[in-house]
Amino acid sequence: MNEYMRYLAELIPEKDSLKIVKNEAKIYYKSHSLDDCFNMGMELYQSDNFQIQEVGVFLLGYSAHHNASALSFLKKTVSQHDSWKVQEILAMAFDNHCKIIGYEAALPLIQEWLNSDCANVRRAVSEGLRVWTSRPYFKDNPQIAVQLLAAHREDESQYVRKSVGNALRDISKKYPEVVSEELSSWDLSSKEIKQVYKLASKFLELM
Repeated sequence: MNEYMRYLAELIPEKDSLKIVKNEAKIYYKSHSLDDCFNMGMELYQSDNFQIQEVGVFLLGYSAHHNASALSFLKKTVSQHDSWKVQEILAMAFDNHCKIIGYEAALPLIQEWLNSDCANVRRAVSEGLRVWTSRPYFKDNPQIAVQLLAAHREDESQYVRKSVGNALRDISKKYPEVVSEELSSWDLSSKEIKQVYKLASKFLELM
């Protein structure tokens, strides 16, 4: 166990502490090189402590714009982790990466991950960018956020569909007309689409 991992093991309580995990990852990122972040992220992920793994996932997200291997590891390996808590961190790490490179520049990557065969990868996008329209670019282009999400209204994973519906609901609070227009075009004969529609339309008055 390296010194930093030992430090985290002593610092992070057994009880889940997202605040500490996020803070420690940010401190390390701001005080070390991107190569250090990548290498440490990979090492921390080998820990048996899921919260130490989470710090590693954050560091991989921070370094992904510098090292393509970090992004690949997040997509191919972290997405397979069996802890839903680690999957939440994957979503946050993906969002951090998009923020660093710019959300408009990240559009091809966002679409690539949304079209992944892995439900955890797709959800990392739909959930990680919430609230989508609080992010630069999508704030000025809410219709694009709605279109990207709506394309997955019939996703095979209920886990993803719920995230999509909730993300659209978020957007509807500030851009009700954009979401209403999209929802009005949906065929509700599918139970999957109906589930997303119910979530997305919660705050809307629809015919």
